Amino acid sequence: MKPLDPRLLRRARAARVFLAASVVIGVGTGLLIIAQAVLLARGVAGVVLHGEPIVSVAWALGAVVVARALLMWAQEVVAQRAAAAVKSTLRRQVLEHSLKLGPVWLSGERSSALTTLLTRGLDDLDPYFARYLPQLVLAATVPAGVIAWMATGDLIAAGTVAITLPLIPIFMVLIGWATQAHSRRRRRALSVLAHHFADVVAGLPTLKLFGRAKAQEAAVRRVTDKHRSASMSSLRLAFLSSFALELLASISVALVAVGVGLRLVEGRLGLETALMVLILAPEAYLPLRQVGMHFHASADGVAASEEVFRVLETPLPASGDRTDVPDLRTTALQLYDVTVRYPGRDEPALDGFDLDVRPGEVIALTGPSGVGKSTVLAVLLGFVQPERGVVVAGGSAADEFEPTVWRRQFAWVPQRPGLRMGTVADNVRLGRPDASDDAVRLALIGAGAGELGLDKPVGEQGQLLSGGQQRRVALARALITDAPVLLLDEPTAGLDADAEAAVVAGLRAGGRTVLMVAHRPALIAAADRTVEVGTRELVNA
Repeated sequence: MKPLDPRLLRRARAARVFLAASVVIGVGTGLLIIAQAVLLARGVAGVVLHGEPIVSVAWALGAVVVARALLMWAQEVVAQRAAAAVKSTLRRQVLEHSLKLGPVWLSGERSSALTTLLTRGLDDLDPYFARYLPQLVLAATVPAGVIAWMATGDLIAAGTVAITLPLIPIFMVLIGWATQAHSRRRRRALSVLAHHFADVVAGLPTLKLFGRAKAQEAAVRRVTDKHRSASMSSLRLAFLSSFALELLASISVALVAVGVGLRLVEGRLGLETALMVLILAPEAYLPLRQVGMHFHASADGVAASEEVFRVLETPLPASGDRTDVPDLRTTALQLYDVTVRYPGRDEPALDGFDLDVRPGEVIALTGPSGVGKSTVLAVLLGFVQPERGVVVAGGSAADEFEPTVWRRQFAWVPQRPGLRMGTVADNVRLGRPDASDDAVRLALIGAGAGELGLDKPVGEQGQLLSGGQQRRVALARALITDAPVLLLDEPTAGLDADAEAAVVAGLRAGGRTVLMVAHRPALIAAADRTVEVGTRELVNA
């Protein structure tokens, strides 16, 4: 585990600004520590040896203390602001990168684990920025300055500190290896807990129906116990390592104190110099001890940032940069010899698939489950890169065009459409934010959902609507767009015969090109042409 990951500096500008500010604050803190020790030693020696008044020294010492307090306050403010800015930057980058990777990649990730990473996981960066990195900068600046100043008064004491000081980083490295393993185990346990809990909550109605809720309660308890054990193991290691570092630093300071005391008694060292050395010696070890103490608090944040970089370093699929996409209202769309193979699967999802889609045509993709019907839609949208073959529009391959511009030609309704919190109108307007109420009503009527009020709330993930209503709202969201091609994955699943007839009528009346995955006879019968995926046979409707 690196103390400071260079990728963090490259990805987040706030981290670079924070590091520069921390260096300035660290140097200033080191100078004030030396000044405080010198003033304190001078004042005590003056009173003891000469009975001098300490008013001037006290004022100077007070000013130094106030300056140190102000630097500590500035460090805290800079650290908290930097942590907030870095977390915001990383969250935005991960979300943007995940969207570019597409739904196929997201389906291979645990959504609950990714959610945990972007929320609670990145929140663990707070102690990393607020505590660990400032102490790391102090550990790199203060000891060097303290030892150099001690050498001007007592070379032997400075040499003792210089020899014993590296022992603390050595112990920290050994402890860090163990901490890294514990942090990763704890993060894996938290991800498993989040994923399991989310699955149980999502399937709770079904579990209750079949009387399996109690069994899942026991499973959640077992996963929770694993997370608790991993957390307690990390805490035990943190306490033991803090004890080891404190003991080592105390013994080292004691060695310095014994040597200074003997030379003071023998008259080889002045009182002021001896006091200055004794005051500075603990300050040389303190930053390194604090680094070890805060290392454990920051380990979870560092582990979370490693997961973030794993996502950000996932290569994006190859794409073009052309923006002159042909208008698919008048341009045919062809798929030639398209073969798709998903990672971890031996058999291809599509094997040598050909399709010619003419403007204004309604085509139904049929075939048993698993033959690649949804994959055809994913290839057209650019979510999946074919292993072999090409998608062609207007004589140009689709991968030559910029993906965002290319996808504007399509409106897509997946098998499980997603709805967000808000009203029916809010969800329909996701397809066209500037749509009027009349346009939204027309889209709902076209989708066979004219009975739904615009202000009807849909709830979280559409839970206030039935499955059929959710699908019709998603279809209305597609119909309200200006996209010339509709890609529909079983658009009438869960609908009764009347609602299905209304949807079919709306699709036929629109005049747009429609490519739909279909199983129900009424939907297949409404198509101009039927293509059975998995064969090269075309069946006319």
